[in-house]
Parts: sequence; structure tokens; C-alpha cells
Amino acid sequence: MTTQPATLEGVAYHAPERVVAVEELAERLNLTKSKVQLFRKMQGLKELRYDPEMRFEDLVLPAARQVLDEAEVPLSRVTHLIFAHATQLLAPSTVDVAQELRRQLGLTRATAFSLTQQNCASGMAAVDVAGELLRLDGDPDARALVVTGEQAFTAGIQLIPDTAVLGEAAAACLVAVDGAGAPVRSYVTQTLGEYSNGVRIGKERAADLGQIYPEIFADTMRRAVSEAGLTLADIELLIPHNVNMMSWRQTIQALDFPRERTFLENIPRFSHCFASDVFVNYVTLRDEKRLVPGRHYLVASVGVGTTFAAMVITHRED
Repeated sequence: MTTQPATLEGVAYHAPERVVAVEELAERLNLTKSKVQLFRKMQGLKELRYDPEMRFEDLVLPAARQVLDEAEVPLSRVTHLIFAHATQLLAPSTVDVAQELRRQLGLTRATAFSLTQQNCASGMAAVDVAGELLRLDGDPDARALVVTGEQAFTAGIQLIPDTAVLGEAAAACLVAVDGAGAPVRSYVTQTLGEYSNGVRIGKERAADLGQIYPEIFADTMRRAVSEAGLTLADIELLIPHNVNMMSWRQTIQALDFPRERTFLENIPRFSHCFASDVFVNYVTLRDEKRLVPGRHYLVASVGVGTTFAAMVITHRED
């Protein structure tokens, strides 16, 4: 029997209005002029959204409220809230962020929990988990809310050396099973546990990872496309995370996928926004009327640690 697909019934994002150029963060991040040029010219990171005065809830809640309002779904039908984040610690130990979001959103029936171990790929993992939970529940009217979003509250969190400068954005997805929204046709993930120390793996192991990264990422995407019953020729656009231009040039080459069918325009505008990138990019394309109903889209991200993730979505009109 064919498994009923998870469907995206609504996707939204929210970001601070404050736009900061990478060079404005040089002192905070201890970047030399040459490092700033590395990020701007080679990595393609030029601007990002960053507002240290913004409260966490003011970043995260608007997108969640938007998808709930636009879907016009009774809050009692939302049975799960999954808060996906990359930064391990976001609040004091006495605060359960997922439960606090549940309370502020009025989701009294929802079971709320966080998902984080796949780092910046955690948002995509949360969509997959949401679909599995809803299928287990067996209630066709139930919904799950996936929320992402975190702040660059320290310099150590905001910088991945020589790779990315982190900006701020939050996103939300309302997930159903076999609903009217965009169906998730496949989800594939690979984790390389030997690189689990992330940014602390050292220069030699980082160089080793850099050598194998493009092909392993390309293999993950090929598998996702194959499991969706498609070929790369069937993919309308590749919707990536915003880590940097250089890694995507290498990965696209390994994948043998056209540059013009890869959405990279948000990299210089947003930079890397933890687990929210792919949702920000999906909404950008949708709002610009660049998503075609019935066409297939390959969504891909990598979490430090190292987890590669890819998902194929077929777009439907909202």
C-alpha cells in the first residue's frame, strides 16, 4: 500500500527588518579585511538580517501565526508542534522553548517538543517527523506545526570559520497527511558521524570533509530524486540552503545540475539562517510566482556535524 504523503499546507517566514553588511560585523566576529573579502567575493555572503535588540518570540512567532491564520484551521486540530533548531542551547535550562511556543500560540491540544541534532538540516527532518506522527495518529484532520528560528546571540554562534556568517530568520510549516498542499515525495538523509565535532574537527579533517562534501551531497540529492520516482531532468528548480556560493558551485558540478535551475539569489541577501534557509527560499520563490503547480522541486540542506538532507516536493497552488 502506498504511504500517504506529508503535505505542506502553509509555509511562511519572518526576518528582522534590520539589514547588516558582512563588513559591519568584522569587529564582532574578529574578521580581518582578507576574511571579509573571502566571505563577500568567494563565498558570496554580502548581507544578512540581524537585530540584537529583537526579542526571540518576536522573531519566531509571526511566521507561525501567519500559517495558522492563512490555513484557517481550528487550533484544536494542531496535534503536534515541533521546534527545529541548530543551536543546541537557546534559552535557560528552566525554559522549554517548544512548550513556550505552544502556550503563546494557543495550541492547547498539541504535543510540543524540540528537534536539533541534525543542526541546520533539522527543519527538513522535522517535516518528515511531522508526517510520520500524523500517519501514526490516523486522524485525517490533524495538523502538525513545524517552527524554525534562532538568533545569533554570540559571535561563536554567528560564524562558521571560512564558511558562513549566520543571519537571523524564522519559518513555519503547517503539515498534513494527504492534504491539499504540496506533497513531499521523498526525503533522504546521510550523516557522517566521524565529523560530529562540527566546527571543532580541526583543519586537517575539515580539509578531508571539503574533498568529499560535494559528491556525498550530490549522492543524497540523487537518491531523493530517485526515491520520488523522478530523474534530475524532472526537477524544475533546486532550492538549497544558503551556506555559501562556493560550496554550491562545487556541489552543482558534482550533481551535474544546471546553475540556472539552482536558486542562489538569497545567499547574498540573507546569508545562512540556521535551519530556516530552505523555507525562506521556498517562500521567496512562491511569492515571486516562480513555483509552477505540478512541477517538482528539490530541497537540500546540510547540518554541521555532518548531516546531508534532500527532499522532493511537488508544488500546488495555495
